[in-house]
Amino acid sequence: MWLKPEEVLLKNALKLWLMERSNDYFVLQRRRGYGEEGGGGLTGLLVGTLDSVLDSTAKVAPFRILHQTPDSQVYLSIACGANREEITKHWDWLEQNIMKTLSVFDSNEDITNFVQGKIRGLIAEEGKHSFAKEDDPEKFREALLKFEKCFGLPEQEKLVTYYSCSYWKGRVPCQGWLYLSTNFLSFYSFLLGSEIKLIISWDAVSKLEKTSNVILTESIHVCSQGENHYFSMFLHINQTYLLMEQLANYAIKRLFDKETFDNDPILDDPLQITKRGLENRAHSEQFNAFFRLPKEETLKEVHECFLWVPFSHFNTHGKMCISENYVCFASQDGNLCSVIIPLREVLAIDKTNDSSKSVIISIKGKTAFRFSEVKDFEQLVAKLRLKCGAASTQYHDISTEVSIRSDSIDPSDNAEVRSLTCQRECSKTVNTEALMTVFHPQNLETLNSKMLKEKMKEQSWNILFAECGRGVSMFRTKKTRDLVVRGIPETLRGELWMLFSGAINDMAANPGYYAEVVEQSLGTCNLATEEIERDLRRSLPEHPAFQSDTGISALRRVLTAYAYRNPKIGYCQAMNILTSVLLLYAKEEEAFWLLVAVCERMLPDYFNRRIIGALVDQAVFEELIRDHLPQLTEHMTDMTFFSSVSLSWFLTLFISVLPIESAVNVVDCFFYDGIKAILQLGLAILDYNLDKLLVCKDDAEAVTALNRFFDNVTNKDSPLPSSVQQGSNVSDEKSSHVRVDITDLIRESNEKYGNIRYEDIHSMRCRNRLYVIQTLEETTKQNVLRVVSQDVKLSLHELDELYVIFKKELFFSYYWCLSCPVLKHHDPSLPYLEQYQIDCQQFRVLYHLLSPWAHSANRDSLALWTFRLLDENSDCLVNFKEFSSAIDVMYNGSFTEKLKLLFKLHIPPAYTEVKSKDPSKADELSEEELLYFSQLHVSKPVNEKEAESVKNSPEKDKGKVDIQAYLSQWQDELFKKEESIKDLPRMNQSQFIQFSKTLYNLFHGDPEEESLYQAIAVVTSLLLRMEEVGRKLHSPTSSTKGFSGTVCASGESSEEKTESRVEKDPSSLREEPQWSFAFEQILASLLNEPALVRFFEKPIDVKAKLENAKSSHLSSRTKM
Repeated sequence: MWLKPEEVLLKNALKLWLMERSNDYFVLQRRRGYGEEGGGGLTGLLVGTLDSVLDSTAKVAPFRILHQTPDSQVYLSIACGANREEITKHWDWLEQNIMKTLSVFDSNEDITNFVQGKIRGLIAEEGKHSFAKEDDPEKFREALLKFEKCFGLPEQEKLVTYYSCSYWKGRVPCQGWLYLSTNFLSFYSFLLGSEIKLIISWDAVSKLEKTSNVILTESIHVCSQGENHYFSMFLHINQTYLLMEQLANYAIKRLFDKETFDNDPILDDPLQITKRGLENRAHSEQFNAFFRLPKEETLKEVHECFLWVPFSHFNTHGKMCISENYVCFASQDGNLCSVIIPLREVLAIDKTNDSSKSVIISIKGKTAFRFSEVKDFEQLVAKLRLKCGAASTQYHDISTEVSIRSDSIDPSDNAEVRSLTCQRECSKTVNTEALMTVFHPQNLETLNSKMLKEKMKEQSWNILFAECGRGVSMFRTKKTRDLVVRGIPETLRGELWMLFSGAINDMAANPGYYAEVVEQSLGTCNLATEEIERDLRRSLPEHPAFQSDTGISALRRVLTAYAYRNPKIGYCQAMNILTSVLLLYAKEEEAFWLLVAVCERMLPDYFNRRIIGALVDQAVFEELIRDHLPQLTEHMTDMTFFSSVSLSWFLTLFISVLPIESAVNVVDCFFYDGIKAILQLGLAILDYNLDKLLVCKDDAEAVTALNRFFDNVTNKDSPLPSSVQQGSNVSDEKSSHVRVDITDLIRESNEKYGNIRYEDIHSMRCRNRLYVIQTLEETTKQNVLRVVSQDVKLSLHELDELYVIFKKELFFSYYWCLSCPVLKHHDPSLPYLEQYQIDCQQFRVLYHLLSPWAHSANRDSLALWTFRLLDENSDCLVNFKEFSSAIDVMYNGSFTEKLKLLFKLHIPPAYTEVKSKDPSKADELSEEELLYFSQLHVSKPVNEKEAESVKNSPEKDKGKVDIQAYLSQWQDELFKKEESIKDLPRMNQSQFIQFSKTLYNLFHGDPEEESLYQAIAVVTSLLLRMEEVGRKLHSPTSSTKGFSGTVCASGESSEEKTESRVEKDPSSLREEPQWSFAFEQILASLLNEPALVRFFEKPIDVKAKLENAKSSHLSSRTKM
């Protein structure tokens, strides 16, 4: 590898380096201790340790070339090499291309300048594409060399970054280097002859956390497959931990949770991942989550500045964050002042001429924001003006409508104008009123105390709007939060939910979208729509709005439109309850966008098939209980109680457990504070009931206590009619328990647990996501093993090991074969056995690793035939049950079972003639050949096959599940009769010849090789004599008929091959009488040879085989 020329003082270096070659201008040296017998003694050992600790390139590149000029003590290092071959190539290149040129220069200085320029040019050319994105390309290049040499991973493995740190082996710290790549965490250390090499794949990490104790001040704890690893002494531990967290979550999502990651450009090409890219991604995610912006937004710039707050008459210090379509500001002081300015609302951007370096942004509604002390404010103004030009054309159709009523205060009216326009275009009627205004219009004539309180609340909000502005660009301050905690007034709820959730931005960016989706989804019939129909009347059934066709139809349209928009989620129970509450307070189109905001941004992965998001947040909740309510943790022996009881709290935002009039106050806080509000309230509820829970003897008692508490939560200020209120329905006799007001409960949750930070929740979510997904994976594995263990002789432990190797091989393909057409990504909705399946190429790798017959010369052909035999449904994929059944026969099968397997490999459908295109490779097959032969199936036409599969499928007729078909399919599997020896077709001439060749190959290298060869010769000649005798007893005509019958019995593919042979040489059939053998004949003949029986009944050390496969799996994949 060419190195950036750096000065080396040769005087001191001579003790560590030995001269190998030299000429007038260059010196080739070897590191002391390398390539010497015994490692160069103590000197070599010390040099090796020094290299490792000081991160010397010499550790992995023990050869180097220096450039020297006569009469100078200073030399320049210009190249290094991992082996003699590599360094010799560089030396030869220098002698052929540089040496002749150097003689023309007069001065030594010119020579040195020329050499430096030439070497820099070579480096620039070499790393033009690879290292341009790194902060220090030269250093990164060296680190990459060490990474590749130390761990021997495939060259496609992308190194992201590296850190110096200590790895704790027991109580001893080992100083070395931690390398973080797209798929692995790797560590290397070499101290006094002791080498430590560690490779952990990210998908095997179940726990990743920062810890500290007496010995380790602060360290990173990684738990993988039950083993704990600790790394410490980082220069920037937080930065390292954040990056590790991102890489682990990225790998977990890519491999286990593909449905949430399909549209991610980084996932499409993991080779593009860089440290800087991951950091930018993390910042963008935090930015979008904090300001509730669409997921597509990416953070472009951050500027420290001051924002003028007009109602407080002072400048607040904070950060201005700019993305493609938004300018946002968040203060750094405790006032929590934040502002969101969509560029679609901007009318003008100006700068001041004084020294304040101010940027003034004017928006619709006669409001202006003044940002001062902005660094590079002139360039910023130019950029923003450019962005606004693009934004105004993007939202052109909106701004023309808005300009008609730009003096209006209420921006929600603009949305109304847009939705009305869409409705004129769309024939389908969409509700333009919130259901609450239709079913509970506020009557101003009958003002009772509750209505007066409601009016006072409205007045408080109007005062706030007058001060802070109204609409998407209003100032959000501590006062805003206080008003939200008190409960949003009924008339403003829909508007403010849209605002705080960010749904208003989604709706503005997609005018007319909802009406289009409603029209497109109309009349669709699938599993989701059936479930929606079933649940429609279960959604708030006591509310009059959902006892009428108006409410039911609106709910149907919103849920069906969302299922159409996002088929991966489709419809999930709990969405109906949430949507019905949204429809009470928001217009129909707004309710749709609120549902989008909840499902896709605020509660990610909550409503997919495995509700991973909800399980993750439950784990976060358990962690918070341990931190904040330790006495409850001590009392509860099993923490899973909290998970089971709180699932509905998270999935329905407490709507399913609290009376409706109280639940809406919780939803208010959720849209303002996100999941933080739900976690805080959960803690407050457990804290409120702490004394009762501590005396509960079992879970049932605790659940009863909590349910009784929920029944007694009231909202004394709710203006809803008593017929609708659920809390008031509890009769006075029952309610000897103390009533709790929801406003007091929410206020208490804010006071006690308001110090929980968004960043901490995000970190806990990431940490627990690993644990949750690994737990689900473990469940999948246990279910697969339970099913498979009934059919094989392998022990559960052996099956477990085999499953790990099987899954690992599949993941290796996901790591590096990005565009493999046959690979199917993990689909958790499939039955357990079908979730992971391997193709022929992966099967070959595993066959080489695990099969006791893998030493055979034609092992590639054997792997191919075994794969074809197992692939009964001809989809070119094999699941774990099929795979383990073959391995089990090879390891634990009787003589007859092993022979039967070999026999079946040499007759159709498994057998196909295999010839490698490259004669030099003998029996080895390339990937393309393997793929081609694995797909050679004599099958029905595609459309016919599809029709048959649909006919037999339990899920025919537009997604309806036919239970009867499933039951009959299950019954067929249960009563599948054991295959009899007599059922096996006969083996023809060419197949028998190949069968004999395979046996010869299997015996090669065996201690009894000679006697085995002799035995097989005896068996072959005996069988041929038997066949000859049998043939003489029949006339020639009957012999031919018999043969053609054999071909028919052995399958279509064999018949086709025979036909093609006849076409090439028509005389072959007439001249040479064909013969064939039944399995019983071959078995009986082989049983007479003790050497053959001993060979096949020889016990195999399964444990050792599996251990060896695990240790050499990665290296074997690298070689291939």
